[in-house]
Amino acid sequence: MKYYVDRSGDISAYMQLYLQLRKDITDGVLAYGTKLPSKRLLAEETQVSVITAQHTYDLLCDEGYVESRQRSGYFVIYRKGDLISSNKELPCSTSINHAHLHSTSGNFPFSVLSKAMRKVLNEYQEDILLKSPNRGCLPLRQAISAYLARSNGIQARPDQIIIGSGAEYLYSLLVQLLGNDRVFALEQPSYNKIRQVYEANGVVCDPLTLGADGIIRSELARTNATVLHVTPFNSFPSGVTTSASKRYEYLLWAKQKNGYIIEDNYDSELTVSTKHEDTVFSLGNNDCVIYLNTFSKTIAPSIRVGYMVLPAGLIEVFEQKLGFYSCTVPVFEQYLLAELLNSGDFERHVNRVRRARRRLQASGHIKNS
Repeated sequence: MKYYVDRSGDISAYMQLYLQLRKDITDGVLAYGTKLPSKRLLAEETQVSVITAQHTYDLLCDEGYVESRQRSGYFVIYRKGDLISSNKELPCSTSINHAHLHSTSGNFPFSVLSKAMRKVLNEYQEDILLKSPNRGCLPLRQAISAYLARSNGIQARPDQIIIGSGAEYLYSLLVQLLGNDRVFALEQPSYNKIRQVYEANGVVCDPLTLGADGIIRSELARTNATVLHVTPFNSFPSGVTTSASKRYEYLLWAKQKNGYIIEDNYDSELTVSTKHEDTVFSLGNNDCVIYLNTFSKTIAPSIRVGYMVLPAGLIEVFEQKLGFYSCTVPVFEQYLLAELLNSGDFERHVNRVRRARRRLQASGHIKNS
């Protein structure tokens, strides 16, 4: 086998194996129906534990690339011909108990927050009074870059990351970057403020009906949009999570349209799932996907800080069109977020919220999301 684990890197062993196997599956090296090596063989050849190999295969199963067959092993079930996995609209009964979901959102421990604030004040002192660089402070962009690599498999340089005061501000920047003469396609149903912000910036929006695993085939085929705004992790208010095949379909759509995907992952951290969630950005070759997220849900609504990750090909365009914009986030808050990310406090909080949600799910108060 050609699979290997680099123990000097920051990416966990099971994730390295997952990414290598996933690439071989999607490239067709491991074709539909191929039996994968046993867990023990994979563990022996890559010098990892059987538990690590099991975790790798569980993740591939969860994402829909392989399936486990009792007493037979693991078999590839992904094929490009199945990219369109569903063309059915959402049943009217599809819903999720958002009251319980929001009850476990944010709630960042104030004691941890105040400790980090004191540390930032002591370390940076008068520097917090300086003007922020236009794209955002380098320490925060570096911290986000490292966090995305270890949590989402997103490889993005700090110069690809733009800091702004929340998602709505970033939506407006994206209209100016891509042009308001484009049609923007949105999920239907979707969070109403997305459409409101785009239309306020002069954009024509085309709502595309959601199916059980993402936007349905006929809707993607009929639209003349060249920008697709999706929330693939947990679309609001439907609660739909986009399947692995549908995420690849979005990428194929963007390639055929010579367009862009805006991947709005606003609620991705606060999941009941124990598995890694592939982003559209990490699945693509990073030339057509703009990744967007905020800290308002994970820390507190008053933390009006968001960020977007631009494809490398848009960095110069952004600088030419919008490089004059000043960063709208105070330096103190940027250094504070960098501290929370670098210290591990942010991820520890996210893990606590996930455990709380899983307990609610086990008690029947929320559905899986």
